Amino acid sequence: MKKNFLTSPPMGWNSYDYYDTTVTEADVKANADYMAANLKEYGWEYVVVDIEWYSYNTGTRRNEHQYIPFEAVEMDEYSRLLPCPQRFPSAVNGAGFKPLADYVHNLGLKFGIHIMRGIPRIAAHTHTKIKGTDVPASEIAVFNNICWWNPDMYGVDPNKDASQIYYNSLLDLYAEWGVDFIKVDDICRMDAPTAEKEIIMLHNAINQCGRDIVLSLSPGPAKIDKAWCYERYANMWRITDDFWDNWPLLLNMFERCELWERHVSDGSYPDCDMLPIGKIGKGFFGEHDTNFTMDEQITMMSLWCMFKSPMMIGAELTKLDDETLSLLTNKDILGLLKLRNQARQLVRNKNEAVWMNTDDNYTYIELFNLSDDKKEVSFDLSELGIKAEKAEELWTKENVCINHNILISDIPAHGAAVYRI
Repeated sequence: MKKNFLTSPPMGWNSYDYYDTTVTEADVKANADYMAANLKEYGWEYVVVDIEWYSYNTGTRRNEHQYIPFEAVEMDEYSRLLPCPQRFPSAVNGAGFKPLADYVHNLGLKFGIHIMRGIPRIAAHTHTKIKGTDVPASEIAVFNNICWWNPDMYGVDPNKDASQIYYNSLLDLYAEWGVDFIKVDDICRMDAPTAEKEIIMLHNAINQCGRDIVLSLSPGPAKIDKAWCYERYANMWRITDDFWDNWPLLLNMFERCELWERHVSDGSYPDCDMLPIGKIGKGFFGEHDTNFTMDEQITMMSLWCMFKSPMMIGAELTKLDDETLSLLTNKDILGLLKLRNQARQLVRNKNEAVWMNTDDNYTYIELFNLSDDKKEVSFDLSELGIKAEKAEELWTKENVCINHNILISDIPAHGAAVYRI
């Protein structure tokens, strides 16, 4: 895969945290409009439609099913799912996502979609063909290779040539639509025995489609012993299961980032998952403001940016308040994503953590208070061979004095401070 078209982690918005399966074309356009007007200049550019955009009646039985078993889907004659015109009216008459992708592109943004690993079960049951062949979907579907949490797909047999042809036809279609990003689900943690080979088939399909398309793998946690596979064949891969707005999950990310820090490179990014900030949850069981405190949100943003995780906003953008918007538009913090070196975790215990990275001119140090009370966190810069008398804190923009080469900060519970030296 050509990875050089990505020199920093993708940044954008994903519909899942707010809409779950219910996002509509109008919703996507409204969020894209907001991004173009308020976030694009800060590097936010991907607009991603998440799960079950092809399904009818999504969200109508949410108390029973997140994914309605065997509900009607929109599909073409070649076993390829299409946007449901019930929610994406511009997709009628076989137009697919091209009209919506064109709308997003005309805003100067990029367009992405979520897909499930494999081939639609309904395609196998009705024996629709694979494009360019006389092979029916039933010939490549593996009927005991299913996702345990979603009823839509069968895995495909990687030993059959038509399986690669099927994936090629999918990516050819997405390239025609103008898709810039695919988030592939039920694949990253390799629950299914064919998952690793299906990652490779997707990689091959992107390479032959003639368009630069980001390959994102979900859900996690990714397998550290398969780091070579993710790095070779994908652009980003989830190192956690779905990440939501509670402190224990955020605290656990320090351990996960430590595990994966050496596997960050241009075009290859371990993924900490979406940013559950602002208003989220409408498509689940009711809209709510994030449960993260502002200090916890600062910790999340600081860690994600220092680690160089992909950055996908989960909030409904049109309802962002000024305080949340300020988190997403701090150029100094977001600039950490573009540093050329690998970040390192220098300290981690039950009460604190310290991360660092450098560029040609500066050293960046992040101090985290992981405890439940306000406390002083310090780090001796001599350990890095640095001598300094002052530093700038990048959230507050305050200049601070450094005495005896010890960087010290009084940090609120679950909070962080980020220094440029």
